[in-house]
Formats: sequence, C-alpha cells, structure tokens
Amino acid sequence: MRLGNHPYKDQKQEDTAYLHQIIIPVYIPHEKEYFKDAFQIFQYCLQSLFNTIHAKTYITVVNNGSSTKVVNYLNELFISNKIQEVIHSDNIGKLNAILKGLAGNNINLVTITDADVLFKPNWQQETCKVFNAFPKTGVVGLIPQFKLFESNCGNVLFDTLFSKNAQFTDVKSKDELVQFYESIGWDKSYNPHYLEKNLTIQNEQVSAIIGSGHVVATYKKELFETIKTHIGFKMGGTSELYLDKSPLYKGLWRLTTNKNMAFHMGNVFEPWMEKELKFLEGNQNKIHELLKQSSHKQISKIHFFIKNKIFNKLFSNNGIRKIYYKYKKLSKDMINNY
Repeated sequence: MRLGNHPYKDQKQEDTAYLHQIIIPVYIPHEKEYFKDAFQIFQYCLQSLFNTIHAKTYITVVNNGSSTKVVNYLNELFISNKIQEVIHSDNIGKLNAILKGLAGNNINLVTITDADVLFKPNWQQETCKVFNAFPKTGVVGLIPQFKLFESNCGNVLFDTLFSKNAQFTDVKSKDELVQFYESIGWDKSYNPHYLEKNLTIQNEQVSAIIGSGHVVATYKKELFETIKTHIGFKMGGTSELYLDKSPLYKGLWRLTTNKNMAFHMGNVFEPWMEKELKFLEGNQNKIHELLKQSSHKQISKIHFFIKNKIFNKLFSNNGIRKIYYKYKKLSKDMINNY
C-alpha cells in the first residue's frame, strides 16, 4: 500500500557544485604476501589526496572485494565526509569497478587512479593548465614515461605532423622518471636516451608530453557519455584499452604533464613515501577550473581509420620514423637508437 506522492517525484537534479571527481578502485583482500603493505600504501594514497585537492573535489572509492578492515576504514572516511562516495562490491575486476564509479555523476573532469599513487602539490592546477592550453586534449596523465607517443597517439602525431610546436625537448623530471621504472620492477638496462628527450607539444605558456599512461590520468567526462556495462577481465587483457582509446573516438589527444606530478608507490613500503607525505602537510589548494569548451562529436570512421590505423602503420616503418625524428629535432646521435 502507498499513500500520497513521493516528495521528490519529477524534481530535477540541481547542477553539481563539484568540478573534479577522483575514482579509486581498491582490492586488498588481506595483508599477507603481495598485499603485506597494501593497506598502508592505500592510506598514503588517500592522505596525499586529502592534502592536495581543492574544496570542489568529489572522491569516489570503489571497494572491489577488500577485507573487513578496508571496508570499515572506508565507511569511517565516508561518515566523516573525507570521501564523498564509497561503493562496496565483490571482486568484479578493476575496470568494472571503475565503471561503477563513472555512473551517476556529471562532473567535468574525472581522475582515475590506482590505489598506490602518491599525489604531489598542484597536480590539479597542472592538469587544468594542459586541458586549457590544448582544447583538443581528452586525457592528461601525471607520470611521465618512456616514449608515450607510441601508444594510442596516432591522431596527435597526425594533427601536429607539420607543427613546430611539437618537438623533442629535454626531460624535466629525470630522477623521478628513473624512480617510476624502479617502482614497476625494471632494472636500468633501458635505453639511456629515454632519460634525455621526450616528444612534447607546447605553446607560449604550457608544454606537455605527447601520450599518457593509465596508472593515473584525468579524463574529460564527455568521453563517457556512453558507458559499457561489463568488461570481461579482472585486470589486464583488453580491459585497459577501454580507457586508453576513449579519447580517440572523438579525435581528442592523450597528453601528460611535462613535470612529474605523482609517484607510483607499488606494493612495498619504502621510507621516502613517508617523507613525501609529510612534505604535503599544510598545503594550500586553490580551485582551478576548466575553461568553457565546446563538446566534441564522435569523428567519422574514415577519419578514425586514417589517423589511428593507416598513420600508425606508416609510423611503425623504421625509415619513416627516423625522418620524423629528424624533423622533430631529435639529435643525430639519438635518431638511430631512440
């Protein structure tokens, strides 16, 4: 039996006051073996966010089948309004957890981050600078990596082929670049030239690296107007392509801040993490808005095919690539080995 009408029936939603959403999927089933330090590192991740975000930031944590300890911790943060949304589920996989976080909000910028990232001061400001400086940007990463332009960047390379604003320039955060590859278990047998030059795009005020990783990156929400309902991998497989390719269908670019703006901690605690976290205490965080930009329609299949298939095929040719490297100001001693 029902009496009367629901008081909110037919009532429109008010526009959100939030400018930036952060989605963190987390899976910590216990604190043994691989996950021995995972809870502490996750706490550091969240504390670094609390110390670096502005007041109009909406944090969503999707608990993807973690332990009771993690559940209770997240519930306490939600009750105290440290985080604005917590979603509990069984282990449905990383990307499916992210999809849950994407639904139900209409916030212009969405940062999707792993639960082992430590954020640096002003990362939101630097992210907005890139979006505002280059209106065709769809994604902005925070952690520079080697040769990011090789992955899902055919459209950027095509669009900037004859632009003098796209060139190889000096790496800005060399020590932190080395640290990132240590954090994912690499030794130092990689090409040392990768520590010297990045392919970047710049205007009079802002420069950014062409390409983006997916450890932590910020997306324009318009990329997710249509959201998949299910992805059939727990992690890896083709699941990460959903995020990596999302800007390409609208002809938008994948870029990364030229300076390193976050650290990947991995699954093992190290003393430097505590030092970095203490450095963030008392940080003052100003609100940085995305300049008003027109939304982008999905590009035609022909344009998509030319920029992301045919051009990529041509660019994979070693001879053509060397010509490109020379044109984009890579030094002679690096061209043959970059």
